[in-house]
Amino acid sequence: MFNEANSEINISTVSSSSNTVNSYTDNLNRAISKAQDKLLSLQDKDGYWVFELEADCTIPSEYIMMMHYLGEIDESLQAKIANYLRPRQSEDGSYPLYTGGPGDISCSVKVYYALKMVGDSIDAPHMVRLRNYILSQGGAAKANVFTRIALATFEQLPWRGVPYIPVEIMLFPSWFPFHLDKVSYWSRTVMVPLFILCTLKATAKNPNNINVLELFITHPDEEKHYFPERTLLNKIFLGLDKLGRLTRPLIPKKAHELAIEKAKNWFIERLNGEDGLGGIFPAMVGSYEAMLLLGMPKDHHHVVTARKAIDKLLVINEHDAYCQPCLSPVWDTALAALALQEADKAGNSQSLTRAYDWLKSKQLSDEPGDWRISKPDLAGGGWAFQFENPHYPDVDDTAIVAFAMAESNIPNLDESIHRATRWIVGMQSRNGGYGAFDVDNTHYYLNEIPFADHGALLDPPTSDVSARCAMLMARVAQDHDEYQPALERTIDYIRSEQEQDGSWFGRWGTNYIYGTWSALLGLEQTGLPKTDPMYTKAATWLKSVQRGDGGWGEDNYSYHDLSHSGKYHFSTAFQTAWAVLALMAAGEAHSPEVKAGIDFILRNQQADGVWNDECFTAPGFPKVFYLKYHGYDKFFPLWALARYRNEFLKK
Repeated sequence: MFNEANSEINISTVSSSSNTVNSYTDNLNRAISKAQDKLLSLQDKDGYWVFELEADCTIPSEYIMMMHYLGEIDESLQAKIANYLRPRQSEDGSYPLYTGGPGDISCSVKVYYALKMVGDSIDAPHMVRLRNYILSQGGAAKANVFTRIALATFEQLPWRGVPYIPVEIMLFPSWFPFHLDKVSYWSRTVMVPLFILCTLKATAKNPNNINVLELFITHPDEEKHYFPERTLLNKIFLGLDKLGRLTRPLIPKKAHELAIEKAKNWFIERLNGEDGLGGIFPAMVGSYEAMLLLGMPKDHHHVVTARKAIDKLLVINEHDAYCQPCLSPVWDTALAALALQEADKAGNSQSLTRAYDWLKSKQLSDEPGDWRISKPDLAGGGWAFQFENPHYPDVDDTAIVAFAMAESNIPNLDESIHRATRWIVGMQSRNGGYGAFDVDNTHYYLNEIPFADHGALLDPPTSDVSARCAMLMARVAQDHDEYQPALERTIDYIRSEQEQDGSWFGRWGTNYIYGTWSALLGLEQTGLPKTDPMYTKAATWLKSVQRGDGGWGEDNYSYHDLSHSGKYHFSTAFQTAWAVLALMAAGEAHSPEVKAGIDFILRNQQADGVWNDECFTAPGFPKVFYLKYHGYDKFFPLWALARYRNEFLKK
């Protein structure tokens, strides 16, 4: 059960005696030193940090399915991936989207197929429980669009069971209701290869002829309800889907060939070397399979490089293995640097200089990018999330990197900082907020198309990204009045997005604790008085959801049910760090709630100096896809302890 009552918290304050104060400071310093030393030891020789980025069991399953699609099966590797998959099954037989979450039929279907491909008997207890769960949810026909597309390529269901996404979409004019420029970057990079795969009806080699007909309640050829009807607009799009299939024979051959060529050229331009299309696994696999389907030889340099990009995502251990959805070195490096700066800016200067030298080398400038379609006259200056992804600089990463640079006081960074800030100012949406990659990516009606059953087609402005942008603009606004109008619009946007209870929604981290942390750290740089209702309401809310052990935690279920906002059945070190950092930003550094949160972090530090939070609490897409950043329990608690120590010494 959730511990909701603040009265349950055993909050103590530090005695005023000098011995007690000195002892407590010594404990803090020891904990900070251990955490700092461990984090420093994990820095790459080139200056960056990169931690594992783990998702649910969908992507490891898809890696096995990719091998069977291609007919190129690495028996040892798939056995290790299967070892990773089996222990993550829930008691009800399902596979969830995050540890401890409810079962997800789409993830469960892919895991079942992957394990059957590996050779697990369908009569094995774990397979029986998994199959029973899938059937209890309506069978594989009820899986999401991406799962049904995968099943169609393996000839497990007819192509009419997937949305009609013809490659001729590439020929639509920009004013058309659906156009690539109207959806998010991740949607574009995934969809364009799928246009080819679905139009040409790609067929898996499936050398062992593995089928999963036992997962269907109605035979897939007879199933008539692949597309649930939701809203009136959704029904209209379903009608257009049927019309498109009927008129397919009328498409001229030349138009078809032109569309194929345009799609191929689109993703080849963005292949991104060994970092892959969009830097994300689904797009990488789609482009690799599409190139082979179009007849490009396996030894073609684009094909070879695309496969290397996929395999660079693998994490192979002695007994198991999994595939990451992408890599996060820029994000990890900026956050690690902020923690180390708080801990000991001068003492860590050598490490920080190497980190910023590496980050400077990754800043983008005049490279092509999809964002230029809406902002053709804006000079570049952003950073991507991954090692390389020049077409898709990330607004959130850019803001946090430039802010960290500004906080470092390291010389020769001003040019990078202000180039980034000017780019941030230019990427502002009309409502004053910021999306992660695009400006005004708010064509919400597109979430009703049959392809968008995941509800994650768009990249609208969000509070957390906007707060980071405000944090940067406010930090560097001195002697730069040109940033002030954009900053004021962003503050107004953040104010408008605050929930009635005082919290903010978190798009890229779970959830209201993350959103509130993001907002308060951003606002702290603005000079707004700490008596502003944004601060006071947020601080009151954070205190109200503190748990009995002094920590904080929030379940991903808060994306489904608002009553779970800020609540979990246990506390985590990094969510506790977010909460205490937020409270300190709100002027509550000396409150008993912050002291209790710091004590929770201290109690849960491991012998190696860091923490171990097993949960997945960072959405790729809320309700659909969740991540575990393996760096979060290494740098956020350190940052919180160091900030508290520094505030404590000011007292």
